Amino acid sequence: MAKKEVNKDFTGIQVCINDKPIYLFVKRIIDIVGAFVGLIVLSMVFLIVALLIKIEDPKGPIFFSQKRTGKNEKEFNMYKFRSMVTDAESRLKDLLEQNETTGAMFKMKNDPRVTKVGNFIRKTSIDELPQLWNVLKGDMSLVGPRPPLPREVSEYTTYDKQRLLVQPGCTGLWQVSGRSNIGFEDMVKLDIYYAQNRNMLFDMKIILKTIGLLFGSKDAY
Repeated sequence: MAKKEVNKDFTGIQVCINDKPIYLFVKRIIDIVGAFVGLIVLSMVFLIVALLIKIEDPKGPIFFSQKRTGKNEKEFNMYKFRSMVTDAESRLKDLLEQNETTGAMFKMKNDPRVTKVGNFIRKTSIDELPQLWNVLKGDMSLVGPRPPLPREVSEYTTYDKQRLLVQPGCTGLWQVSGRSNIGFEDMVKLDIYYAQNRNMLFDMKIILKTIGLLFGSKDAY
């Protein structure tokens, strides 16, 4: 029998998240196998990107760890290849007025904090590959909503928090539907729609579409 998690938005409408045990079990198995195989197959990519990052900035770290909010508002450290200058976080406050998206997100197409190598790996989403380790650990799934920053969650309404009822993912419906060209409100709607309708076929369609967008997606920045 499906487990239902119920939340209420500000309009009082109940939204049910159905978590079928068999689906969650199979999804976790696929996550473990997929992440493990991905780390092995992409090991050469990891090495090349690591070298490029070090060549451009020998003193900076290769990986970037950032606190994110996962299922049921549980925080975890999410890993990425470093695509920005080392003091990017401290420089963010000076750029907030130039935010090019809506709601509790920050997006800037020509962000001056992004390095030359970072620009390439962000456009191809290669910077996200270290999140396969998060998938192995169980912090994330291969498919699910984008894990937000704690400061973003602090601005969420009760309605927005419904996207936190399921495990965050490396890719999701938002990412394959336009990504940076989609505003915060539409992203929340897409994530809630995914949470309500997710199944293995839906997940596989998102994964296949993600693979097709990996190389040179114009929506990624």
